[in-house]
Amino acid sequence: MENIDLIEVLGYAASVMVAISLMMKDIVFLRCLNFLGCSFFVAYGYSIEAWPVAGMNAFVACINIYHLAKIYRNKQLQTQTA
Repeated sequence: MENIDLIEVLGYAASVMVAISLMMKDIVFLRCLNFLGCSFFVAYGYSIEAWPVAGMNAFVACINIYHLAKIYRNKQLQTQTA
């Protein structure tokens, strides 16, 4: 019974993180929070054996990592040329 409660808390935490991330104005902070929420959803989906939930959120987490890397790469290029 205790594991079920922790799994539900993980699912709620994931939902809150994703919802909060969508209210951010700073795109980097949005991507970081969304990545964290997606990671929680991957763990949640794995825990309840909901493979579509885990798979889709793993894909979205990868998209967030790609865009964060792209943002930081562009910032580094701008500082090198300045």
